[in-house]
Amino acid sequence: MSDTHPPPELEKIPDAIVDKHRRRASHLIWLLPAIAALIGLSLAITSYLNRGPVITITFVSGEGIESGKTKIKYKDVQIGEVKSVTISKDRSHVVVTAEFKKDAEGLLMKDTRFWVVRPRISGGTVSGLGTLTGGSYIGMDVGTSKDSQLEFTGLEHPPVVSMDEPGTQFKLHAENVGSLNVTSPVFFRRMQVGEVIAYELDRDGKGVTVTIFIRKPYARFVKTNTLFWHASGIDFTMDANGVRVNSESMVSLLLGGIALQTPDDKADAGPAPANSVFTLFTTREEALKRIDSIVETYLLVFKESVRGLAIGAPVDLRGVTVGEVSRISVDLDTRKKRFVMPVEVKFYPERLRASYRTKSSLPGRRNSREMINALVSNGMRAQIRSGNLLTGQLYIALDFFPKAAPARVNWSQNPPEFPTILGNMEQFQTMLMQIVQKMEKLPLEEISGDARKTLQSLTETLKNADRLLKNVDTTVVPETRLMLEDARKTLKEADKALAGARQTLSADAPLQQDLRDTLREVGRAAQSLRVLGDYLERHPEALISGKKEDVR
Repeated sequence: MSDTHPPPELEKIPDAIVDKHRRRASHLIWLLPAIAALIGLSLAITSYLNRGPVITITFVSGEGIESGKTKIKYKDVQIGEVKSVTISKDRSHVVVTAEFKKDAEGLLMKDTRFWVVRPRISGGTVSGLGTLTGGSYIGMDVGTSKDSQLEFTGLEHPPVVSMDEPGTQFKLHAENVGSLNVTSPVFFRRMQVGEVIAYELDRDGKGVTVTIFIRKPYARFVKTNTLFWHASGIDFTMDANGVRVNSESMVSLLLGGIALQTPDDKADAGPAPANSVFTLFTTREEALKRIDSIVETYLLVFKESVRGLAIGAPVDLRGVTVGEVSRISVDLDTRKKRFVMPVEVKFYPERLRASYRTKSSLPGRRNSREMINALVSNGMRAQIRSGNLLTGQLYIALDFFPKAAPARVNWSQNPPEFPTILGNMEQFQTMLMQIVQKMEKLPLEEISGDARKTLQSLTETLKNADRLLKNVDTTVVPETRLMLEDARKTLKEADKALAGARQTLSADAPLQQDLRDTLREVGRAAQSLRVLGDYLERHPEALISGKKEDVR
């Protein structure tokens, strides 16, 4: 029989007891993530509520701009940061996305300007040196508009003046920009009172418009009749008045510039409003020309050379400028088959009266014609004269010539033709040629032949007297012999005189030869004077440096 063992007795397992307190604590543990989520949500809401506006700025290139690093500053205070830099779809520019602070939202006006601040050298000035150590950043200039905006186009260059700088803008219209550039200075009595901030070509392409900024303390000096002109570099002028060299300042030599002035002889005008348009003259002389209310145009037809006569040359009346040359051309006289030189001039009849006269006494357009007719009938003519031997420039002189041929103004022509007269040099050459022509017309050969016949007759008379004297008897009364001897002496002297006349009037006589040589020398001298005048017109510097040898 097998041995059987009873199963071992299991240890008695105690009953589980539920601890209600620990179960409650395990529920509290799940509250921590919920609290953290609530805190994160509150932070997110707070961050969203405190988040500033996000704007986009387009630039031509992204030079100096980095996402997450480039700051946006206003008056050197950081108010934003670049978040991303991307290239536009058409690849023509870059798009910069930046986030601003909440308190900077009011700075984003419609006319707010942005630009990249980096080291620049422009117009003789150096800017942005602080970025060499701190890196480039985006600067901004807050606009004055009341409308907000979130999309902007960045400037490629920093603005010359800020929006909040006190001053006034004006516009100047000129034929060309000259040597002006942005930041070129504007001078008033040789003090810099502003600068050029922009310039652009007119839509019709016939000129340029320059925008200038005058600071507030000096903007009140810009009147409605203020004159502006180029003050760039050195103004070197050679004309009928001589040689003039003018310069505004050393700054204008390098950067160019504009000068302004209000004429003292004009009535005080009021200040010019902002964005007023003025004319920008080429030179100071052109700008300060007297503005006359009556301007008449006349045509002067010259038969001589007008080389050295330039547009703008003065029309002078005994030292007083009463007009200026406005046009020079050439025309063919089909009737006489020769070229003439039509010259148009602007004439100011008001300048023929003193400035202290009343306006009622000044010549008007109606009685101006009567005055001109009276002057012409009294011998007034227009004549080309040399204004300066050094420069070779000519001018037109109005003067009285009592011996001039009768003439009158052709009022039926437009413009009316004013009578002219040859210049001094042309008159000298004409008179010289007339003298030579008259000398050539003298019948010298006929006069010499008559003198020979007369000499032969006197010679025969002398021979007859000699024969008569030999036949006289010695008993002749002494008084008769003496008379015959005196007659013989007289005839001998007459013979000598006729012989001298024959030598003088002969074709190969020294007198005639000397006369011919003299006329030739006079003709050569006239030709030399003309050649000298033409050479000095082309090379006026020859009076100082001498004639240069031809290099072959």
